[in-house]
Amino acid sequence: MMGFSNIIGHEEIIRHLKNAIQTGKISHSYIFTGEPGSGKKLLAGTFAATLQCEAGGTEPCQKCDSCKKAMGKNHPDIIMVGHEKQGTITIDEIRDQVINDVGIRPYYSPHKIYIIADADLMTPQAQNALLKTIEEPPEYVIIMLLTSNADSLLPTIQSRCVRLDLKVVSDGLVKKYLMEHLHIPDYQAEIDASYAQGSIGKAKKAATSQEFVEITNNALRILKNVNSMETYELTDAIKNLSENKESISDYLDIFQFWFRDVLMFKATREVDHLVFKQELNFIREQASQRSYENIEKILDSLQKTKVRLRANVNLELALELLFMTIREK
Repeated sequence: MMGFSNIIGHEEIIRHLKNAIQTGKISHSYIFTGEPGSGKKLLAGTFAATLQCEAGGTEPCQKCDSCKKAMGKNHPDIIMVGHEKQGTITIDEIRDQVINDVGIRPYYSPHKIYIIADADLMTPQAQNALLKTIEEPPEYVIIMLLTSNADSLLPTIQSRCVRLDLKVVSDGLVKKYLMEHLHIPDYQAEIDASYAQGSIGKAKKAATSQEFVEITNNALRILKNVNSMETYELTDAIKNLSENKESISDYLDIFQFWFRDVLMFKATREVDHLVFKQELNFIREQASQRSYENIEKILDSLQKTKVRLRANVNLELALELLFMTIREK
């Protein structure tokens, strides 16, 4: 299904885009900026499909030839600009796919639309080459730059584009989406939504990944038993965690949600805002056993471990320090 009505959140941006279509005040260049997985591609793709739709409304009709081609991702007048090398978009790629192509009129649509994902990967030379097209585009050309870091684009490009900042989507909306569209059970949807931090893309990935379910279960097993585990069991747990560097940041996120829950429950005695509602007995027990100071210290230690992880320090050592703090009462 394609259409603005199927997009979760981003109401202001959708209103802006629909208004531009209605009034005919469509810019020649847009920057969609937001966290990875926030829905930039979906918004830009839906906007492009609507602009090309033969019905001429503020939603793609999904029935006309143009909409079918857009849904099949083979629309000749909606061009997804690709790049060969990971981590960079070269001047040659921008020349081949955009600059040397803009002079050719659309095949059968009112516009010719270029969508450049990860636009911040363009080299300064590629951006400068694109600038001329952005400054003086043929009347049928629309360029959409998608990025998680708009400030890394040249100021000259930024100043000539309409900038649309995607805000994070609320956990409640993400959870509702996961339960209604992907039929994820309430409790798992709560965890996935918290983990996603407002990114629908990240939430969908977590919700459909068996690995994430296993990480969650494993993390909970450690958290529930951390104070009764023998030293050797804890050492094993640390070894296992540090062997898989990819999943370690997911573990740290889950640990963080857990101790935030413990802190929340200790302070308010309320269950509504807890991520791990179904673990209430364990949360209650830990809240009564731990002091505020101790929980704050653990949350601080988790934050430090995340920083250490990014700084590539000895992972096993960082985790040992973390577990020592968790085991203190």
